[in-house]
Amino acid sequence: MSKGYSKNFWFMCASMFLFMTSFNLILPELNQFLTNLGGSSQKGLIISLFTISAGISRPFSGKLSDYIGRKKVMIIGILVCFIISTLYPLSFSVWFFLTLRFMHGFSAGFTPTGATALITDILPEHKRGAGMGIWGTFISLGIGVGQSLGSFIYQEIGISSLFMISAGTAALSSILLFSVTETLQNPIKFNFSLLKVSWKDVFEPSVLPAAVVMFLSAICSGIIFVLTPDMSEYLGIQNKGFFFGTYVISTILIRLFTSSVSDRIGRRKTLLIGMSVLFISMIMIGLAKDIYTYVAASIVFGIATGISSPTLFAWTADLSHVDRRGVGSGTMFIALELGIMTGSLSTLLIYDSTKSTILAGFLLGALMALVCVFYLFWHLKKRQSLT
Repeated sequence: MSKGYSKNFWFMCASMFLFMTSFNLILPELNQFLTNLGGSSQKGLIISLFTISAGISRPFSGKLSDYIGRKKVMIIGILVCFIISTLYPLSFSVWFFLTLRFMHGFSAGFTPTGATALITDILPEHKRGAGMGIWGTFISLGIGVGQSLGSFIYQEIGISSLFMISAGTAALSSILLFSVTETLQNPIKFNFSLLKVSWKDVFEPSVLPAAVVMFLSAICSGIIFVLTPDMSEYLGIQNKGFFFGTYVISTILIRLFTSSVSDRIGRRKTLLIGMSVLFISMIMIGLAKDIYTYVAASIVFGIATGISSPTLFAWTADLSHVDRRGVGSGTMFIALELGIMTGSLSTLLIYDSTKSTILAGFLLGALMALVCVFYLFWHLKKRQSLT
């Protein structure tokens, strides 16, 4: 598996795993944390505020990664993650907690953007799909490990300790970056003029097809982030990160077998398969009546993610201009954040913290996956007609 990939690649994978673990550790318990502060009706804001600030920061992080370097942008994000995680235990009101959530999102706006640009630099073009599959596996591991361990840590040593462990994991992520070589040629020193962004720093037109699919599919993720902790509780599952713990196993296994599929049959055809499976998974999650059907649904969702996520990263890398890879990855992540925000905010309108309204949220996700399928089919036919 390691043949053809550099030491840079593996250190980056390990660093991103720890970064993703850091802010996912706390996610399963944030619904209850906010409820204890008196904000049970504001659960949808936990994800949406995080993604709004992440989206706002993408144009800045994308531009900076193309000028001052990928590593520096990553370190800024990790530093924000560390500081905010240490401040969560001081939350004394709903508004203070939600302010921290908004600030925390800047970490996700910086670190993955710089990391994706760096990974794109070092991956051989002919192995980009497979390489992104491995890269995505470490990201999924971080999400799954973080969310599956978060509730366990909380139950054993309390919420304040959970926040401190989250901060410590972010710190370990930054330590690994010291072994990574910067890939940007001739980086310049930071100056405040670099913070002036124009539309060309926000959006890279060449990656629009991948961004559309990312946005629509991320709506499903936003819904899942908000609803699965409560769904687990309704089904009598004590660990609120249970869904992600089981999903990550299937997404890793499927990537072992399918990571290079898009290199062989093409990005669009691979995404058609992934989005079709995503459609099925959203319906299965919403209809789950016991732990067994819930596990089956999470496995199917993991298969969908395992097929689609690395393919979207690889497609974005294919479409990005060499000298605008930072902006290209930033555009892709803006689409991701907008999708997650849309999905999480939709739960404020659909879900009223009762079991009877939870199905509607997942059916909305299924509809978005179906729109993805039609868009990809249209895009594939359009491309074929031009060749």
